[in-house]
This record gives sequence, structure tokens and C-alpha cells, in this order.
Amino acid sequence: IMEYLDERFPHPPLMPVDPVSKASSRLFLHRVDHDWYRLMDQILAGGKQAAKARKELRESLTVTAPVFASKPFFMNSEFSLVDCAIGPLLWRLPMLGVELPAQAKAVNDYAKSLFARQSFKDSLTELEEDMRE
Repeated sequence: IMEYLDERFPHPPLMPVDPVSKASSRLFLHRVDHDWYRLMDQILAGGKQAAKARKELRESLTVTAPVFASKPFFMNSEFSLVDCAIGPLLWRLPMLGVELPAQAKAVNDYAKSLFARQSFKDSLTELEEDMRE
């Protein structure tokens, strides 16, 4: 749906214009959805898998920290759909009980930068705002 909206309302573009960068963004969107959000769902479900999922999410984000540090936005110098997909997950980390280690400073810095955007603030519901208070 997000890609359709980006094509339907192309200004400003939320996906890179060049095919290689667009393909990379699509691959990472798939990873975010199928890896990180799957882990978030397991944490929210509770039970025995929650602790394992919490650890796996922490480790996966930590390993990806150099990618977060490489550009102002995720894999891009411009805000993109990948940032739109990652932002809500990072916002929920404290509620999920996922604390990132010092090695993931780049992820925390990226998150702070993303959360400071007015568009991100405007997108939060009251419930989501309360998650961070």
C-alpha cells in the first residue's frame, strides 16, 4: 500500500528514483516487515518465545547499527518509506522491553533524529504518545 501511495502521490518521493536503490529499499522493507515486526509480534504475544524474540531483536538492531550510521536516513540521504517502516518499531522498543547496548548508539541517534521530525510527531496517536511518557 505504501508503495502504491508513493507512486500515486510522487512528490516528494518516498522511494529512491534509481532502480538499484529502489530494489535495495524494497529488500530492506521486506526484512523489516518479516524479521523485526515478526519479533515484535512474538514479544507482544508473551510466553516462552518473548524473551528469545526480545534478545534476537536487540541483536539484529545492534548488528545493523553501522548501516544506521552511514547516512542521515536509513540507507539514504533523504527520508524514505524505509524510515516510515522502521520508526514505529523503534518508538515501541522501551514498551517491548528492548534496551539497545552502547554498540547500537547509531540506532539510538537515528531514532532520536527520526522522532524529532514534525511529521513523525504528527503521526502519533495519543496511545503512542503515552508509550514514551
